[in-house]
Amino acid sequence: MGQGTPGGMGKQGQSGDRKQGDDKKEGRKFEPPAAPSRVGRKQRKQKGPEAAARLPHVTPLSKCRLRLLKLERVKDYLLMEEEFVAGQERLKPHEDKSEEDRTKVDDLRGSPMSVGNLEEIIDENHAIVSSSVGPEYYVGILSFVDKDQLEPGCAILMHNKVLSVVGILQDEVDPMVSVMKVEKAPLESYADIGGLDAQIQEIKEAVELPLTHPELYEDIGIRPPKGVILYGEPGTGKTLLAKAVANSTSATFLRVVGSELIQKYLGDGPKLVRELFRVADELSPSIVFIDEIDAVGTKRYDAHSGGEREIQRTMLELLNQLDGFDSRGDVKVILATNRIESLDPALLRPGRIDRKIEFPLPDIKTRRRIFQIHTSKMTLADDVNLEEFVMTKDEFSGADIKAICTEAGLLALRERRMKVTHADFKKAKEKVMFKKKEGVPEGLYM
Repeated sequence: MGQGTPGGMGKQGQSGDRKQGDDKKEGRKFEPPAAPSRVGRKQRKQKGPEAAARLPHVTPLSKCRLRLLKLERVKDYLLMEEEFVAGQERLKPHEDKSEEDRTKVDDLRGSPMSVGNLEEIIDENHAIVSSSVGPEYYVGILSFVDKDQLEPGCAILMHNKVLSVVGILQDEVDPMVSVMKVEKAPLESYADIGGLDAQIQEIKEAVELPLTHPELYEDIGIRPPKGVILYGEPGTGKTLLAKAVANSTSATFLRVVGSELIQKYLGDGPKLVRELFRVADELSPSIVFIDEIDAVGTKRYDAHSGGEREIQRTMLELLNQLDGFDSRGDVKVILATNRIESLDPALLRPGRIDRKIEFPLPDIKTRRRIFQIHTSKMTLADDVNLEEFVMTKDEFSGADIKAICTEAGLLALRERRMKVTHADFKKAKEKVMFKKKEGVPEGLYM
């Protein structure tokens, strides 16, 4: 009994120890496994000197990458600056030498330089030149002048003392011709012209249609008119119609006044006419409008003064340009005058001026239309009756009607009124007609 008890106690102690060990084992099973350091097959370690010398691959962060790009850009700028400085140091002696050569050339040319024309080239180093105020000279051509650009008639620069050819004027366009070119189209259009439907149709057929649709004239087998002349009493709308043509067409428009063709020195007038048509030919399609043509186109007679002879030479050059050996091409001419009876018959013959368009005084229908155009933007009172002025027997031109409307508006402003009354139109009509008949001898236009 005594021996059995300790044996039983030993078995119980052993079983208690086993239970505690099993409990510890069961506690380790529920621990989460550690995360693997990498996924995939296990890499074999490379052995040898190559593996020892190879550097590990390091991927830079975004900040490191941006800094690298910035430094590379700074390096590029520094390289460009270094190359520029080296180029400047290399080219500086050449620039100094060129500056010395330019100074020597300027000393040879002299200052100021005279402007002349090259009449004839004798050989490579000599030529005959002339200026506008002087005879012709046999002079030398300096070596630095580009002889390939020299041709008879070109504008040249001459030494102020020995008159040698020292340069060429590249821009040969006369400044007066440059001013004649209309850069901004006028605001007047065909809608601003009262009446004159027949005149508008004729000038469209003679000027606009040949420039826009030349094939129509080729199909029918005729040549389009070279030019037209607009004639009639003052104020009937000749210049206004020319402005409307300039507004509606896309061709180059050159506007000349007849008095501009009369120059001071001998030969300048014909030269200006030649230059005008040369520029018009270069800028073709173009329209040349010569207003007040009676300033140079009067009938020829025995002149007793040099000025009259020069005017006749200018007209002869104009006749040659209108119908000479050179074809005018896409250049149309519009002439305007209120004294067609004083023009030379050679200027008006067919072949030079093919269409003669008359501008009569406005009839009743045209007057009504002109009054509507000029009063459309005016503030009129209720008592205004324009039919009284339309049906009057007084001879009004389009300019007179415009003057009446303007004068009536001024009379209303004088009395601090913002509406024009019928009495204002009456006073304006009386004032305009009195001013018109005041200085005009009776029977001038009969």
